[in-house]
Amino acid sequence: MFAKDACCGRQRVARTSKFGQLEDVTETTAVAERVLVVDDEPDSVALVADHLAKAGYTVSTATSGPEGLAVARRDKPAIIVLDLMLPGLSGLEVMEELRADASTARIAVLMLTARREEGDRIKGLTLGADDYLTKPFSPQELVLRVGAILRRVKAGHDDSEDVRQIGPLRIDSTAHRVTVDGREIDLTPTEFKLLSLLAERKGRVQPRNLLLEIVWEAAPDIQTRTVDMHVQRLRAKLGEAGDLIETVRGFGYRIRNLSERS
Repeated sequence: MFAKDACCGRQRVARTSKFGQLEDVTETTAVAERVLVVDDEPDSVALVADHLAKAGYTVSTATSGPEGLAVARRDKPAIIVLDLMLPGLSGLEVMEELRADASTARIAVLMLTARREEGDRIKGLTLGADDYLTKPFSPQELVLRVGAILRRVKAGHDDSEDVRQIGPLRIDSTAHRVTVDGREIDLTPTEFKLLSLLAERKGRVQPRNLLLEIVWEAAPDIQTRTVDMHVQRLRAKLGEAGDLIETVRGFGYRIRNLSERS
């Protein structure tokens, strides 16, 4: 199936499977990053894929958990838009598999969840999702969220100070590598960006709403639980070095100066 963008004359290429689902959509003029959309609702997938393609992304799709996992391992997309309610494997199970596999552990994930499923939303963030969007959602908002996540992934590589050492914690922005006492810590793009920002502003309290604006590029009235869950996961991954991230009750978080450690 082929379609033309009437205003720009750009060709959009889409492949349709024997089941009628949209498998791949590409704006051929763009140097596109690949987005994988995993959802078992074909109409929703087609709508989202079309909006992402118009924004310049290459889009793959899958309609089940096992298929989504296989496509992710094959294509190594920059980001996965992952519905939590999937046949075969749930979105949460897919996310666990992604984070457990070194070849897919750093792929960014935007999860889709029903508004009532707060527990699943929290668990998804704990497992390593970079952001979430509740259903029903605007396709335009989804495209904006995808762009924001990918920008902060890139920002994680473009930090102006290449290496920061705070006690046992070492952050190498050029290599996108974090180690604790020489042991490499596997972080998602959002975790890396959050840790880098706290390290850059070491000793200064960063309010949750400010972290949301800078790291998540989100409006300050979005729920701050997202920040809390990412900090909790960071501390767990960093082990004893996680004590460097201090909660300032009622305000936010900071990485304390080494001299302040107990």
